[in-house]
Formats: sequence, structure tokens, C-alpha cells
Amino acid sequence: MRVITDEGEQFGVMDTRDAIRTARERGMDLVEVAPNAEPPVCKIIDFGKFQYEAKKKANEAKKKQVFVTVKEVKFRPGTDEHDYSYRMKHAREWLQEGDKVKATIWFRGREMTHRELGARILEKLEKDLADISEVELRPRMEGNQLFTIFQPKRHKKAEGSKQTADGSNHETTPRNEPPAR
Repeated sequence: MRVITDEGEQFGVMDTRDAIRTARERGMDLVEVAPNAEPPVCKIIDFGKFQYEAKKKANEAKKKQVFVTVKEVKFRPGTDEHDYSYRMKHAREWLQEGDKVKATIWFRGREMTHRELGARILEKLEKDLADISEVELRPRMEGNQLFTIFQPKRHKKAEGSKQTADGSNHETTPRNEPPAR
């Protein structure tokens, strides 16, 4: 097996017993790092310290993680304008906070024959939230519910200025916006 110290110094290819003896003389442990390599690679390190640092790195990565929650607004096919605007306002707030929003239309009994009423509500909601959200999941029927999922719009980084082959700088504009006048 190939043996390496914790500083990166290579001992070369050694017999397993010799490698263990060398690690013990240094007061450290012999840890197999790459078992599938030819020959296998082992490192002489303090295993307790190695585990501690690995756990610390995992905790740091966990702190930087962003959790996205899905919040729900429920409608009925006969939802009135005021109730609609109230729920749309809440959905807008949640999207601005970075959460996803699930909009659900719940049908009962004979309302199932008029699914287009629910589809109209979701279309209107999509138009009203178009400035701050994207549709992640198109309207879908599951049982007696029609739902769609909105996610906050991703902010694209400004491209800035680019230099052309002749050495002059040209400002770039995003594709979706007309040039400023």
C-alpha cells in the first residue's frame, strides 16, 4: 500500500505491517483513504482530529443551507373578488420572502363539472404574480383538487460590459428588456 503523512510527504509503497508500525511510532493512526486505487492509499493521521474537522466542515455546510418552504393558498370555484385579492396578497408576500406557494382549487360535488372556473382563477393568479414568480408546476388535477406551484423568480446577474475583438467596450442589455433610450 502507498503511505502518505498528514503533511503530504510520501513514504512510498510499504507492507501493511510496516505502515502500521510507522504510524504507531509517530503516535498516529493509519487510515485507508483510497481503497480502490492500485496500490491502495493510506494516510498517517490523528484519526480523532480528522473526524472532528470533518464534523466541523459538515456543520458549516449545514449552516449555509437554504430551506425553502411551500406555503398554500386555497380557493373554491366561487371564491369572491375580495377573498381572491386577500389570498393573492399573502401569496405575494410569501414569494417575496423566498418561499414557494401552492395554489389549490378545491371542488365539491357538482362543482367538478365546472373545472374551467377553477382554471380561470389559477390563470388570473398566474398573471397577477407574474412579476415576482414563475410557475414551477402547471395546473394539475388530483382527485377533487386542481393545483399549481409558484416559485420566486431567480435574479439573473448583470452581464456588465464586454470587450469586443477590436478593443472597444459595449454595454450589454438583458434579452427580455428593450434598450434604454
